[in-house]
Amino acid sequence: MEKWYLMTIVVLIGLTVRWTVSLNSYSGAGKPPMFGDYEAQRHWQEITFNLPVKQWYFNSSDNNLQYWGLDYPPLTAYHSLLCAYMAKFINPDWIALHTSRGYESQAHKLFMRTTVLIADLLIYIPAVVLYCCCLKDISTKKKIANALCILLYPGLILIDYGHFQYNSVSLGFALWGVLGVSCDWDLLGSLAFCLAINYKQMELYHSLPFFCFLLGKCFKKGLKGKGFVLLVKLACTVVASFILCWLPFFTEREQTLQVLRRLFPVDRGLFEDKVANIWCSFNVFLKIRDILPRHIQLIMSFCFTFLSLLPACIKLILQPSSKGFKFTLVSCALSFFLFSFQVHEKSILLVSLPVCLVLSEIPFMSTWFLLVSTFSLLPLLLKDELLMPSVVTTMAFFIACVTSFSIFEKTSEEELQLKSFSISVRKYLPCFTFLSRMIQYLFLISVITMVLLTLMTVTLDPPQKLPDLFSVLVCFVSCLNFLFFLVYFNIIIMWDSKSGRNQKKIS
Repeated sequence: MEKWYLMTIVVLIGLTVRWTVSLNSYSGAGKPPMFGDYEAQRHWQEITFNLPVKQWYFNSSDNNLQYWGLDYPPLTAYHSLLCAYMAKFINPDWIALHTSRGYESQAHKLFMRTTVLIADLLIYIPAVVLYCCCLKDISTKKKIANALCILLYPGLILIDYGHFQYNSVSLGFALWGVLGVSCDWDLLGSLAFCLAINYKQMELYHSLPFFCFLLGKCFKKGLKGKGFVLLVKLACTVVASFILCWLPFFTEREQTLQVLRRLFPVDRGLFEDKVANIWCSFNVFLKIRDILPRHIQLIMSFCFTFLSLLPACIKLILQPSSKGFKFTLVSCALSFFLFSFQVHEKSILLVSLPVCLVLSEIPFMSTWFLLVSTFSLLPLLLKDELLMPSVVTTMAFFIACVTSFSIFEKTSEEELQLKSFSISVRKYLPCFTFLSRMIQYLFLISVITMVLLTLMTVTLDPPQKLPDLFSVLVCFVSCLNFLFFLVYFNIIIMWDSKSGRNQKKIS
């Protein structure tokens, strides 16, 4: 009883922080002609309510795709339609065709913010609470602390409640999927993850670990018996869920192709805006987008992404485990973020979710990564005038992690899950005893760099010839950190000992 009482308090704290951030500015407020993501979400409600389904993804006089055209899968469109019906009931002017463009009012802001909060309450927050309650081998106090830290993660709060999006819906479905397959509710887990992909196509970042983990389970059961039955059931679940979500768009071939063209706009280029991945960082020194043809960029990004995630995926198929699954989710999502085509800065949230799931296992490294992921969003957050909410939420999250997990005391090789790796290296280099100390120094350098860059970005004007200097530096520093984490998480996966696989599993 006491556990649920404390967990309720944790949820209320998370909701209070979210609502407080939502009282601030939002993306594109008062900035015509395009405004920002807030207007994009409102515009999709306008389009889905006033136009027939067949016109949602097509350019027309009533649906100018250059003005925030719908570019997410059908579930996002259905969610927009549901919100539109509620908006129509309160004030039809909010979604009036054409005339509602750029609509801004306090009442409408309250309505839009409430829709995000409701989505969070219905999908994401229950998944977080249940996940933490199901963690094995940790005390009730640690489970509650874990939930608090996950719910206080500033990146998701600032993007959904400050910038304004509904990332908690797709991430919530993905987390329900993780819960499902980790608890051997494989069909329910597959269904939940299919809903995540059909809400935001970026959930493909998590698709390979789900596929490999479930395939590994089938192999383990035996493909001539129970494993084959499970494989058929999973295939039927996936196909049925996609058919149900896409049914209105399967009536005509061109309709389906148009939706796919909107979901995967290769014409937008290798990366968008300032994003902390390899291509944007490397573009500072060599203008890849200008030098290489588009199809070469596509092939190059595919090869780098595929090769960087292949070892972890093969290991997961051969040795499926809940622990390996969670770490492979981190590794694959980070590979997609760093190397794939058409990456947005907000896509780092897809890496942050699985990192939150291993917070209780490697608190020091997880906290460090989540701080860097929030820092990588700095140019976007400053554009939306979210500096103060960023600082406050980041400090609150950091303090919660330090007090809950005593992260600075969890830096030994064993607690960083690097003992097996260190033993392997010491067979050839006996003097290799400084790994733990080196990681502590790297953390210190990373934090100092992030603080200094934040202060410089806020207080100094960049040179006239280099107006994007600080934004590029933020991306470059974040990218270096992410490359280090990619190596780190792959080391954990590849050197995972059999004795460690069952620790802190989902029951």
